[in-house]
Parts: sequence; C-alpha cells; structure tokens
Amino acid sequence: MPKIFNKFYLAFGSLICIACATFAQPVVPIVDSVDQHIFTYHEIEYVEDPAGKLSIEQISSQAFEDKFIANTRYKPENKNRKSTYWFRIRIKHNSQTGKNWVAEFFDQTIDHLEFYYPDKNGKHKRTVAGDEFNFDARNIWHKNFIIPLEILGDQEITYYTKVKSQQRADVMIVLRSQGWLFHYALDEYFFFGIFYGMILVFSFYNLLMFIAVRERHHLYYMLYLISLGLYEMSADGVGFQYLWPNWPAFNYYAPNLFLYFASSATMVFSASLLNLRKKNDWLFRLFIYVFLFRTAFLIMSLTIKPEWFTFRFIEVLPFFSIYYASIRSYFFDKYPPARFLVAAYTFVALAIMYKMVENANIDWKPIGELSYYSLGFSFVIEMLLLSFAISDKIRVLRLEKNEAQLNTIKQLNENQKLKDNLNSILEEQVELKTAEIARNLALIEEQNHQLELANGQLESQAQEITEINKLLSRDNVQLQHDVAEVKEARVLSKEVDFEEFSVIYPDDDSCLKFIASIKWQNGFWCKRCNHSNYSEGRSPYSKRCSRCGYDESATAYTLLQNSRLPINKAFYMIFLVYSSNGRISSHKLSEILQIRQSTCWQYSSKIKKAMREKAKAGKIRHADGWDSIIFN
Repeated sequence: MPKIFNKFYLAFGSLICIACATFAQPVVPIVDSVDQHIFTYHEIEYVEDPAGKLSIEQISSQAFEDKFIANTRYKPENKNRKSTYWFRIRIKHNSQTGKNWVAEFFDQTIDHLEFYYPDKNGKHKRTVAGDEFNFDARNIWHKNFIIPLEILGDQEITYYTKVKSQQRADVMIVLRSQGWLFHYALDEYFFFGIFYGMILVFSFYNLLMFIAVRERHHLYYMLYLISLGLYEMSADGVGFQYLWPNWPAFNYYAPNLFLYFASSATMVFSASLLNLRKKNDWLFRLFIYVFLFRTAFLIMSLTIKPEWFTFRFIEVLPFFSIYYASIRSYFFDKYPPARFLVAAYTFVALAIMYKMVENANIDWKPIGELSYYSLGFSFVIEMLLLSFAISDKIRVLRLEKNEAQLNTIKQLNENQKLKDNLNSILEEQVELKTAEIARNLALIEEQNHQLELANGQLESQAQEITEINKLLSRDNVQLQHDVAEVKEARVLSKEVDFEEFSVIYPDDDSCLKFIASIKWQNGFWCKRCNHSNYSEGRSPYSKRCSRCGYDESATAYTLLQNSRLPINKAFYMIFLVYSSNGRISSHKLSEILQIRQSTCWQYSSKIKKAMREKAKAGKIRHADGWDSIIFN
C-alpha cells in the first residue's frame, strides 16, 4: 500500500507541475527573424494598486510573485481610473542578436507611465513618460512612448510598467527592432501627411469656393474638416507632437473637444446641404434639439460631472441623427445629393462599429494592422463623397435656376401677349370712337345744311323759325359740348378710366413686377461693376449684385425713382400724359387722380421732359406704348 500511495503522489505532483507550466506567464524570446511582437492576453499580467503607494521593490519582490493576474483580454486597460496599475512582461534575451530592440506603447493618451528594467547589477532603472509631460522631454521624438532595451546576455528578464491615467489607457506593449520601428514610423508619418494634407487641401478649396460663390455649406464643410483633422491629430498624438508640445494639460481635453466641434459642424453642414430648413422642418428642429442636448452634456461634463467628459459614445446621437436625415432625404424626399451623404456616413458607421468592437477588446482585424486606422480611412472616403455631394447640390441648384429662368421667360412672354392684346383692344376702341365722332360731325353738318335750307324757305314763318332756331341753338350748344367732350376724350385717351386702369395694375406689387419684367428682360447687369450674377435684394423685385453687393431696386433709373406718389397713380399719370402727347393740364390730372395740382404739375413736367428728350433722341415711337418712357 505505501508503494501505491507513493506512486499516486508522484503522478499527482507531476500533473500539478505540468499545469503550472501550462498556465504560467509566457516568455517572449528575442529572435532576429521576427521584427516585432505584440503582447496580448496572458502574455501580460497585472496588479491593481488602489492606493498607488507600491514601489518597484515591493512589486518585484517574491511576496507579489503570485499576486499578479493573467490578462484575459486582447489588451488590458485601467478599468478603475482612480487606481494605479502595475503590468509585467517577460522577455528572453538573445546575446547573439544583431539588432537593437525597443519597447513601444501604442496608446499615446496614457497620463503617467513608468517603465522599469534591470541593469547589469540587478537593480531597476526607471524611464518616465506620459502625455502629462512636455513633448520635448522625450528621448525619442515619436508620438508613441518608445523605450530602448539593453540586451543582457541570454537572460530571461521581467519588465514592469506602472500606469496611472485619469482617462482610459490601453496597455498595448510591442517588442520591436529599432530598424523595423524606423521603417514603420516613416510609413505611418507618410500616411499621416497624406491624410492631413488632404484635409488642408479640401479646407482651402472650400474656403475659396465660399469666397467665390458665398454658399455657406462650403464654410460649414471647411469647419468640419478642420475640426475632424484636429480630432484625429489629438487622437493619434500628432497634435501633441506638433501643435501643443508645451501644453500637456490640453491632451486630456483635446480629443473630446475637437470631436464635439466636428459633430456640431457636420450637423450644420448636413442641414445646410440637405436644405432641411425649407424641405423638412421637423428634421431641422431635431438637429437643433440634438445640438442643444450635446452642448448641455459638454458643459455639464466640464463643470458638474467631470467623469462624463471622456464618454465619447454620446457622439452616436448626432451622428445617427445626420445618418437618418440623409437616408430620409434620399429615399423619401428624393433629393439626389443625399445619396453621397448616405454612402459617406455608411463608411463612417462601419468604422464606428469596428471601434466599438475594438473597445470591447475583441481581437478582430479584417484588414490587418491597418484596421487600427479604419476610422481615418473612412474619413478620407467621407471627404471625397461629401465633396461629390456639394458638387451635386450645385448641379441641382443650377438646374433649378435654369428652370426658374425658363418659367420667368414664359411668364414674360405671356405678359407681352397680354400687353399686345390690351394695346389691340385700346386701338380698336380708339378707332370706334373716332368713327363715331366722324359720324356725329357729318350728321351735324347735314343738320346745319338742312337748317340753312329751312331758313331760306321759311323766312315767311319767322316766329316758327325763331322758335325752331331757339331749339336748334340749344341742340347746337349740346352738340358742341358733346363734340368738345369727344375731342377731349380722344386727346386724353379717356376711354380707359382709373378704375379700369387699376384692374390691370391694382397695387404697387403688380406695378413693380411689371417694371422689373421689362427692365431686366434681357438679363441683369450691375450698374457699378457690370457683373451679371445676382441674388434677390432687400426690397420687392430688387436685385443684389453677387460681386459688389450693390442692391438695385426695380424703380431705380426710371421716372418712378424717388417718387412719393402711389405707383399705380404714377403709372396712370404717365399713361395720360403720354396718350395726350403732353397736352393734358395739371388741373385735369388733379381732378382725375385726386392729387394736389402742384404735385401733378411737378410730376407731369418730369414726364413731359422725358418725352421731349426721348423724342429728340429719336427713341420714342407711338407704337412702343406709354411704358416706353418709364425708363431713362
């Protein structure tokens, strides 16, 4: 029996030794054929120090040998932001290596990092790094924290890292050869140069476009690109290296502040590009509510709840608001430029989903190491697609402008037809009145002839003739009065009274519309800079030059400029003076228009002067109509 128990104990002990060897922390060897190794999972062990008072002597002592916990995630992190964490890795040195080796920490946002490594005497040396120190204090000027390793024969060395950070710190430790580091760094900074160069080029281009065409979405897009570039620079550590190297305290605020500015700018840009204020009012209000909520959240995180400041998942709210608005504008409102926004934000959504998977510590790299820069790649594609969206919007605006111009031309043609019909009717009425007056005059002459014959034949009947003469005298007076009225009506064109004239031009708006249609029937040309592009001015039917900003009203450079008369009465006065060839008196105008005689005299004199000047220059013809003298 004792021999059986001895064999059992021997077998059990062997199993325990094998199990311990299986679950012990792996040792990573230095091999020249492998240029880099990323420490993941149980290759890293950690100890949490809530009080932050443990020293390297305590941590490296035998008492803490079994207190280190094997990491079960792809990359460990500081779950408790108030605690200090100790991490350790083991490396098997190779005295025959022909390369220099470094330890690199990928996460540039770690506030405080201490790296401990033994020297030849067995004591620990310390290298301090972190983004709480000035960038110039680093031994190697790189956005990541890089620590050279000293090769100590063929020993198995344990390295300790102390991390303290008030924001999330991913402890991604990489063993790299120095040559591979330089190669990798050059490629990385090369792609950074391309990415940030594209942002600068796109920003400058949109600034020039805004100055040229004054379309605000170019300005909003430029602000979005600048904010996006600053966010990427702060997240990559490039901003700390080149923009604020002596202001390390800003590293804590930079990523989230620039991300807030980027999300706000892209909301304003998308609302402008999709024209939500006019096309979809409730979506526009949704954008406002989301922006106000996000701003309130930022202010509260800066003042009341500092632990909320690093909560970046809040940016999902404005992003999906924009994404939903883009989808709805394209699929429901059939707005063509929205298709580029849908495609652009789809790429960003996929990158955000990958970042969520990465933050969940899931080891999934669909495109290898480049997966780490998936958000940057999606932003590059987004920049291109959003630029296409702006171009497409300009194309849509050009088509709408052409359609509006065609409608305007069509309306002007209809107005011309109406004016021609009105002139034809007026000419027919004048001809009818003239014929009627001619018939009356002929009748009067016939009656006078008959009266003369009757006077010669009825001299003997003097009394009867006297009575008849009295009657004829009264008739003659009435006829002369009628003839005078007919002549006056012909001279004054009284066939169209003010009430009839007011039906055609009932108010100032219709008069201004009529003047503008004639004034700019051949296109707009600025009187100051001779530019042809314009936008709507401040007053009705006025036009504002797109180059110099000169605002020209419809009545400018016409007889109606600076006139205090109601425009339709001024129209009628021009019509009367023109129709009477300037022979109508100011008293008659005052009686017709119910305006003071002095005002009528002053304004009719101005009209007559314009008629004389046009007649002298040979620019007035009766066939042109009364409206031909309105314009100087």
